[in-house]
Amino acid sequence: MKTHPKEVFSMTAGIFRVCLVVVTAIINHPILFPWENATIPENEEEIIHKMRAHQEKLQLAQLRLEEEVARLEEEKEALKQAAEDSQQQNEGRLAWDLWSTLCMIIFLMIELWRQDYLDSIPPDSPGEEDDLHSPRITFQGINLPDKVTLSHFYERCIRGTTGDAVRTREFVEGFVDDLLEALRSVCNRDTDMEVEDFIGVGSMYENWRVDKPLLCDLFVPFTPPEPYRFRPEVWCTSKSSVPLDLQGYGQIKVGWVNEDSVNCICDKTKLGEDLLCLLHSKNQKIRPNSKMEDLLCLKDSPFLDMDQVMKWFQTALTRAWQRISRKYEFDLAFGHLDTPGSLKIKFRSGKFIPFNLIPVVQCEDSDLYFVSHFPRGRPVGAPASSTHWFLSFAVYERHFLKMITKALPENACHLSCLQIASFLLTKQNRLTGVSGLSSYHLKTALFHLLLARPASDWRSKHLESRLNDLLRFLEKSLLEKKLCHFFVGNQKVPNTMGIPEVFRQAEPLNLFCPFVLQRSLYQKTVDSFYEMLKNASTLISEYSLHIPADHSSSLQKRTLL
Repeated sequence: MKTHPKEVFSMTAGIFRVCLVVVTAIINHPILFPWENATIPENEEEIIHKMRAHQEKLQLAQLRLEEEVARLEEEKEALKQAAEDSQQQNEGRLAWDLWSTLCMIIFLMIELWRQDYLDSIPPDSPGEEDDLHSPRITFQGINLPDKVTLSHFYERCIRGTTGDAVRTREFVEGFVDDLLEALRSVCNRDTDMEVEDFIGVGSMYENWRVDKPLLCDLFVPFTPPEPYRFRPEVWCTSKSSVPLDLQGYGQIKVGWVNEDSVNCICDKTKLGEDLLCLLHSKNQKIRPNSKMEDLLCLKDSPFLDMDQVMKWFQTALTRAWQRISRKYEFDLAFGHLDTPGSLKIKFRSGKFIPFNLIPVVQCEDSDLYFVSHFPRGRPVGAPASSTHWFLSFAVYERHFLKMITKALPENACHLSCLQIASFLLTKQNRLTGVSGLSSYHLKTALFHLLLARPASDWRSKHLESRLNDLLRFLEKSLLEKKLCHFFVGNQKVPNTMGIPEVFRQAEPLNLFCPFVLQRSLYQKTVDSFYEMLKNASTLISEYSLHIPADHSSSLQKRTLL
């Protein structure tokens, strides 16, 4: 095939053009031939200006970035320093808490040891007691009477009341026997409460009564008619916490005799005339529609009401006296309107003999009794509820004094100390009014001292020392606002006393608890106590002025012996 000449020329020209373009590109490449002598374009200044502006923006951004980094570093350092300070503070606080806890534990151990130590050793040594001329114990700088003055005072003002107390007890007991027998005869045995024999309690039956007129306190137990029974509920058996003002009190629930057994349907189903209930006899048949108020309970409540009991008791006593009044040549009257059991025998000569009949409910099978009212007024801090009855240990207190007297030396001074202290308290209450301190607190303090000291320390020649111990114990208890009940929670009480175990194992009961809640009462009681100590020496000396000289010398000789 033959090629045309024009086509050959055309191909040659195309190849030439391509080669020319390649050579031109290679020659103008900046790497091979830099533009050293090239001319500056006209917009170079504008480009430079833009580059400088961009550079300034970059510098500003860099500065802001550096400032932000510096700020973050500072915050990091601050957080690190705060964490270190917090750690050091927590370590210091932990160390302080551990040290405080350790100090508290050590303090409590020392206090417990101190209490045990004070309870185990006598307050003073016997050598000081035997010295007639030893310095007297003072209470805040107050001197109490010496041994000879106390002996004179006791012989003149206290010992003579013992014979009168015996004669008064015999007369009152004989009359009360007759009065209660008449009361039983006027009561309906099927519907009224059943009255049992009285029980003598208190200072007249413990042989330390000094205040006149001589006053007998007699417990009169009563029980409900069949088929009912009393179910006492005391504070120390409660599963929930009991308020402080209710500790030492209990409620008395009125229930059926067979309440714990299987319910009987004889009161719900009409039995035929030929059918009898094997659980209830005719006399014990449950009365339909019987109201708890008829059983002296609080309205809409199964608990025995003290106010209802006292109204019933006063009415029953009035009816009983009307039946037997013609047998006697004296009159019987109620002593106080607010205490129906406070009675007074009035003779035609103008003389009178007061006594208290107190309805009580026995606590299970023990010698504990729930007291319906207080002959000398409600104690401080007593609950206002009429269904909470005070639990009295008066019978156990009488038994304890009998038991401890047998173990003490003959003519021991324990009752003399209580009589003198009670005399001072009575006189002080008449001067400044009744305070929160009572003769029951004095007796409780004496009971604690009787177990703390050996029997030989209660000889008659130690009367002054033991009286000082008693008053010192009271002062310490007042300052600490703590005087523990002698029987409740006291493991030192002999087992032969027969105290129910639930009370022996209970938490100790603080008789001075009202002082913690009532500051004004506490301050008045403390002031009255120290005022009593200030007046003690003068009062005892005045009552001992008119003792014959020969009698005084013989007493002094007997005291020295």
